[in-house]
Amino acid sequence: MTSRDLPHPGILRYTAFSTDPAGGNPAGVVLDATGLDDAAQLAIAAELGYSETAFLTAPPEGLGGEPGRAFTVRYFSPQAEVPFCGHATIATAIAFAERHGPGDLLLATRAGTVPVTVTEEGGALRATLTSVEPAVLDAAAADVTEVLAALGWRASDLDPAAAPRIAFAGARHLVLTAATRSRLADLAYDFDRLTALMRALDLTTVQLVWRESETVFHVRDPFPVGGVVEDPATGAAAAAFGAYARELGLVAPDAVLTLHQGADMGRPGELTVTLRTDDTRVRVSGAGVRIPENG
Repeated sequence: MTSRDLPHPGILRYTAFSTDPAGGNPAGVVLDATGLDDAAQLAIAAELGYSETAFLTAPPEGLGGEPGRAFTVRYFSPQAEVPFCGHATIATAIAFAERHGPGDLLLATRAGTVPVTVTEEGGALRATLTSVEPAVLDAAAADVTEVLAALGWRASDLDPAAAPRIAFAGARHLVLTAATRSRLADLAYDFDRLTALMRALDLTTVQLVWRESETVFHVRDPFPVGGVVEDPATGAAAAAFGAYARELGLVAPDAVLTLHQGADMGRPGELTVTLRTDDTRVRVSGAGVRIPENG
């Protein structure tokens, strides 16, 4: 796709959670979506075909934040609007910082207010979002059984030390922890069957996790409800996973976790999840870079 093909002249293309345009998770970014209605935003997202595209408009009254650095943001997948998207938030913040400098942004999302900070490290920009207040909920046994059937997994494929849960940090994700790396690597699922259950449970993705070490995890995120087989690097799910890992006592209360995602798709990315005892919200950090027009 070239710039001539894009349905709106202000569309930008960035990848998040990687400094390589061929890695991480691509997102569309429109820094000024004034005048674009829902149908136009959905059409742009569908034309781009990325898992999400972010659209900035003026902030709601009373949001606060630094003038010129506070916005309303909406996220559209190729098929529907989603309440929150982490990788598109990181991409948007880096796109904004390239034009207006590093610093703080305040974003009003459908899920709540999300602060983002962009810093420059070694000549590269890195963004950190702070999630809305997270929650971790029980997952019904029947629902877990149905998800496993859709994935083609057995109950014995799960890590018995980490029970399935629904985790929220802006969007709902069912977290399933695989017992082995090979189980995580072998992903082939019933698209329609998983879509139906995810819609019934209001899930954005199913986050599949394998633990490499105390603080290092590998993750994958089927995203059929967005019209995408798999999301390459999922910031919202990373935030939800941070809340899940803390709730289940899998990590220390103060912890910095590294999540590797996308390698099985040929788009490796790295997400940093920070948990703090002085704040129940979860921080997700990553790099980002613009995708060339011929990329």
